[in-house]
Amino acid sequence: MTWIDVLGWGGSALLVYSLLQARVLRFRTLNLVGCLVLLTFNAIIGVWPMVGMNTVLAAINVWFIVRLLRERHDEQVFEVLPVGTRDAYLAHVLRQHQPDIARFQPDWDGVHDEDHAFVVQHGDETVGVVVVRPDGDVARVRLDYVTPKYRDFTPGEFVWRHSTVLRDLGFRHVMTAPGMVGAYYAHVGFRPNGREFVLDL
Repeated sequence: MTWIDVLGWGGSALLVYSLLQARVLRFRTLNLVGCLVLLTFNAIIGVWPMVGMNTVLAAINVWFIVRLLRERHDEQVFEVLPVGTRDAYLAHVLRQHQPDIARFQPDWDGVHDEDHAFVVQHGDETVGVVVVRPDGDVARVRLDYVTPKYRDFTPGEFVWRHSTVLRDLGFRHVMTAPGMVGAYYAHVGFRPNGREFVLDL
């Protein structure tokens, strides 16, 4: 097998692997790389119809990637909706994603009556759920969940930074739970506080 064969098979494998991705941004990125590899392979062996097709597919992927990155922090694209703690749709979303939620937040024990719950929408698609519990003027984060498709994004930030829903409820600070994975919090204005992150609203 020559290096050209390796290039062709590698590009094909990458293209197939990209189709297995749940995350929309990761799918587009891997698909773009696969198209570029196959474009190069087909140009080397002179299969020009495939060069043309992969050029078009690469351009489509670039367009989607630019759009996704542009919308990533756009408050006009994501909307925060308060929902009741006993709301049937909230219960449905949490039930559908329970195994995934348990993987990232094993201490999650469900919504309680004293909590405040919010869903983050991208059009008619729910991309995240945030649940906080009042502690005076502090909103203590109990759940900050993002669906797999949008895990390359941080839709929770629209609750923290781009929405007045928490301030309207009288909160002045947000504090994450010690057991939460807080990799993105520092990027949306939170400050470290031991094992927690704190945001002043």
